Amino acid sequence: MSQLWFWWLAGMFTVYALLDGYDLGVGALYFWLPRNDESRGIALAAIGPVWNGNEVWLLAAGGLLVVSFPRVYALGFSGFYLALILVLWFLILRGVAIEFRGQLGHPLWKDFWDAGFGSASLLLALLFGVALGNLVRGLPIGANENFQGTFRLLLNPYALAVGWLSLSLLAWHGANYLRVKTNPPLQNRVREYSRRLYLSTLAMIVIVTVYTAATGTMASVWLHPLLLVFPLLTLAGLGLFIAAGRERDLPAFYGSMLVIAGLLGSAAASLYPNLLRSTLNPAYSLTISNAASSPLALKAAFIANAIGLLAVIAYTYYIHRIFRGKVSTPGYHP
Repeated sequence: MSQLWFWWLAGMFTVYALLDGYDLGVGALYFWLPRNDESRGIALAAIGPVWNGNEVWLLAAGGLLVVSFPRVYALGFSGFYLALILVLWFLILRGVAIEFRGQLGHPLWKDFWDAGFGSASLLLALLFGVALGNLVRGLPIGANENFQGTFRLLLNPYALAVGWLSLSLLAWHGANYLRVKTNPPLQNRVREYSRRLYLSTLAMIVIVTVYTAATGTMASVWLHPLLLVFPLLTLAGLGLFIAAGRERDLPAFYGSMLVIAGLLGSAAASLYPNLLRSTLNPAYSLTISNAASSPLALKAAFIANAIGLLAVIAYTYYIHRIFRGKVSTPGYHP
């Protein structure tokens, strides 16, 4: 049951990255959009109806971590305390900026919230990657499950490389989303950004893959043939984007989705069966065996979650279907 929960949680975090990833990407691109109210208003209108629903997946996955692997939750939140507080404040700032920006028409008011939205989105995309990089690399976990490091230690070269990959990847994903949701001339601008960010993402994938192989933490990806599906998904997404060309926007968006799913799946395979790997002593690592709740608790929580998740999936599908189509007017969706 603990193995099922590991991949279940990995799947939920992946869905969060696929959904909230594109509106984080839109925010990361925000400063490079044309500096006029119409273009930025259209970009916000494209994510306005869906951004808060997308974040439900992060809250649900974090809450389920408490039930399934409580020791991981406790150690992770103590070790990443400052980073998690920053993430929380950036999430709050993004939401407030989206909702408050249009309340007054004064340019200074809009510029203030634009700066908050763009900065928070960019830093969140970076921090999520840094957190993932530290999970794959390992953490200084001691014998008593104490985090024996500092916030500065988390900003190591490998984690920063993964953070830069995350920022580039999510910005590319956001550009592809805007390709689908907008019309010229903004669409032409984001198509060019999409092409450039594809090249940046491709370069960072190669760099991080080589770096990860050098650390010796990705060997488990190749131990089972089924796990090869994740690298193949990444390659398929990169190829689909090239095949889509400049004019086919929806396949390009699907391409970045496949790349995100493939990379996060590969990261989960690199971690398995560890949840928090200790760099001090492998015996101190928290795994799916020693950190899981009782089998009865896992089974009961899985059934409850499966039922609740049906409602979340239905809502996610409904809201995306209702607000499908292109956005042509700031603050308005047909």
